[in-house]
Parts: sequence; structure tokens; C-alpha cells
Amino acid sequence: MPTLSEPTLLRSQNLIDGQWRDAGLGARFPVTDPANAEAFANVADSDAGDARLAVDAAAAAFPAWSRRPARERAQLLKRWHALILDHQEDLARIISTEQGKPLKEARGEVQYGASYVEWFAEEATRICGDIVAEAVPGRKLLVLKEPVGVVAAITPWNFPLAMIARKIAPALAAGCTVVAKPAEDTPLTALALAWLAQQAGMPAGVVNIVTASRERTPGVVDAWLADSRVRKVTFTGSTPVGKHLARESAATLKKLSLELGGNAPFIVFDDADLDAAVDGLMASKFRNGGQTCVCPNRVYVHDAVHDAFVERLAQRVGALHVGPATEDAAQIGPMINARAVDKIARHVEDAVARGARVVTGGKRVRSADGPHYYAPTVLVDATPAMELSCEETFGPVAPIFRFRDEAEVIRDANDTPFGLAAYFYSNDIRRIWRVAQALETGMVGINEGAIAAEAAPFGGVKESGYGREGSRHGLDDYMHTKYLCQGQLG
Repeated sequence: MPTLSEPTLLRSQNLIDGQWRDAGLGARFPVTDPANAEAFANVADSDAGDARLAVDAAAAAFPAWSRRPARERAQLLKRWHALILDHQEDLARIISTEQGKPLKEARGEVQYGASYVEWFAEEATRICGDIVAEAVPGRKLLVLKEPVGVVAAITPWNFPLAMIARKIAPALAAGCTVVAKPAEDTPLTALALAWLAQQAGMPAGVVNIVTASRERTPGVVDAWLADSRVRKVTFTGSTPVGKHLARESAATLKKLSLELGGNAPFIVFDDADLDAAVDGLMASKFRNGGQTCVCPNRVYVHDAVHDAFVERLAQRVGALHVGPATEDAAQIGPMINARAVDKIARHVEDAVARGARVVTGGKRVRSADGPHYYAPTVLVDATPAMELSCEETFGPVAPIFRFRDEAEVIRDANDTPFGLAAYFYSNDIRRIWRVAQALETGMVGINEGAIAAEAAPFGGVKESGYGREGSRHGLDDYMHTKYLCQGQLG
């Protein structure tokens, strides 16, 4: 259990219609610390009945909230933003305890998540429509932007604060109300965030949080998918689940934002600054122990610089300190659970069996700290035949693929059903524009490994989903367009 200066941040009940309440059936499920696999809290295990109560509250609150002046909504969001930053250390400790990332990274996540609340607080007052030049005298043609209605937000475990903030903030800024279900591995951060929203003065029913175990999650989500009052679903997670949400929401034609799986390429050309490329890969690959949707999953290095790049990378990766978040020196924390470690080990074992060579790492780390650690790993001689080339490893493993020409590496980089993010390093300005346009992804890092920002649109193409989060485009995804035509004005 994390030690907090504000113990009331630790909530264990659902927030529905401004009230903290147990699940209707009284069931609870444990939250475990990935560092030692021990349960340290129990939260409400909700079902479809609880999910419908949350929609009842959000639907009842929507008319008043949507009519509230944008400036007032913005002021509430700004108060929420200030409270998040005021409680940064406590929130970081909750994140580290239930998700496992080192405390320094958890503090960074709080700031990152808060930046979306601030951004959309400011964007709330900039929602504008259009006046269209009339084709017929005596008419006025106007275009308005209106909130879509009740939004269901379903969030992942890897960034338990940033992901829910990135969804709730634009919804509230647009005038929508929210029902949300955080990942079963990391519900405490979302509940703490909701408590702070309540302290900021958020009206009852505007933000509702329902927690559920892995077994009961389908019942909660399916209740929202079937409910015609829920007009939008926003989801970050796997592509198979995203496809299920798209199919099941078709009956009520909900608006969808889906940020799904990735298989990001990271390309190092022969004219790249190798030190900068290594820095960029370290930042993008090993943040959060490699458990991010935009992590490079395939590292392509030109044959002419391959050996030099691998030598520099291996030195950096081999020096990373693995340990629990409670250690100040920890740079790689535990993986989220046993399934995650098993998948990483399977990918590395398959790669080695198919001809890859381990340069550093390549094994589980077992110690008194717990069972969910895996050593940061660099593999060379990776090929497309290996499982890690077509599945997200979601762990601290960097497989290196050799390539010899630009056309070859672009073909290989795009040879995936996914298209979330891509990265490449080059100092040739002509190549930069060619490659950036040729890569089939929603986001591209050019000589940069950290690409996410609240002012930038985040999202993918192909089977990585559709819709955007962050930026003004992210606000548009929570609104619909209404056209007004007024006649007899001549």
C-alpha cells in the first residue's frame, strides 16, 4: 500500500452520480503490486447493472452540463488540473504501486496527463462553428459544433492516469458527460483522478467511474455498447477488442475513437547521427519497460552502421538498472503481470531458435523483489520469420534487423497490418521527406524518439484504429456538426 500525504485519494468504490458506492452485488476484486505480485487493495467488481446506473447518471447530467457556458467548463477543468499537480507525488506513488513503473516515470506521467486537462480547458473556449456564404438571397447558413452526448471511455493499464485524462478532458471540454472503466490492473489511479475532479467542483453525474475485474468487464462494456444513450466510445487497447467494440456499437451507430495495437518500425539510415539515434531508441523503446503502444517493435539499421550502432546501444541497455519503483535507481520496473513476462520470454526464445543472437539481456530476472522482471534485451540477426516481427512484444526487447537500401526498408516497415507510429533517423533532407510520406502510420518521429504531446494529434491508421486524441482534432472527435438554414430574411 502506498504511503500518501492525502490518504483519501485511495478510493475503492465506484463513483456514480456524485456518490461513492459499492458494486450492486457487493463483489470486490484485488489490485496487485506487479513488483511482488501481492494484493494490496480491493475495489468494486461491477456488473451490467452498475454500468447502466452510471449511464443513467451521465444521461441525466448531460443537458445541464452541455448548456453550461464553455468558460465555466474551462474553469472547472483548470481547477481539476491544479489539483492534479498539487497531488503529483501521491498520484505518482499510486501509479508506481499498481502499474510498476519507476517513480520518476510515474511523476512524468502525472505531468503528461495533466497537460491534456490544461490543454482542453483552454480549447473549450475556442469551439467555433462557421457562417457559410449563402447561395440564395435572404438566407443565412450556419454550422454549429455540439457535444455528442454520453461518452464511454475504456482505458488501458500502461498509462493509468494519462490515458483517462486524455479521454475525459476533451469530452468535458466539448460538453459531454462520461462513464469510464479503467483497466482491471490499474483502477486506483482513475478513482483518485475522479476524486480530484469531484473536489474541483465537477457536478454529480458528469464523471462516473465503474471498476470491474477481467471476468466482469465484458458485461460492463457490453451494457454500454447496447445502450443508445451512449453516443460515443473511446478506447485504447488491443486491435481484437477494438474490432469487437466497432461491431457491437454498430446497432446504435455510436461514434468511435479507437487507438489500437502497433508494430512500430525504428529506422537508422547510414547518414544518421548514431548517438542521437541511440538516445532516441532508448527514450522510445525502454520507457515504461517497453510497455507502450508506440514503442519501436522492429529496429532496422543500415548495414554500413549496424555494428557501430549495436555496440553503442548494447552498452546503454546493459547499464539499465532493473528494480521496483521503490528504488530510486530503478530504470526498468516489473512487467504488469505474469502473462506479460511469459510473452516476452516466448518472443525471445522463438527469435533465438530462428537464428537471432542475444547481445545483452535475454532472460528473466528473478530476485527477492518478485517474479515479473525481464532483463532489457538487444537481439541481432532478427528476421521477418520471427514472432516478434509481427506481434507487439510490449517489453524491454530491441530486435535489430539489417537492411541495405531505402526501398527495402520502407517495404519491410510497412509490411504489417498496423500503422500507429514510426521513427527514423537521417540527415538527408530529401530522404526525410520521402520516407516520412512513404511510411504508413498515423505518427512519425523524425530524428526524435519522444513524439507524444497534448497539442499534437495522437492516433493511427490501418488496424491501429481511427480517431485522434490530443490537439484540436481530438476535441472534434467529441462533437458533431449541426447545420442551420434560416430563410425569409430578405
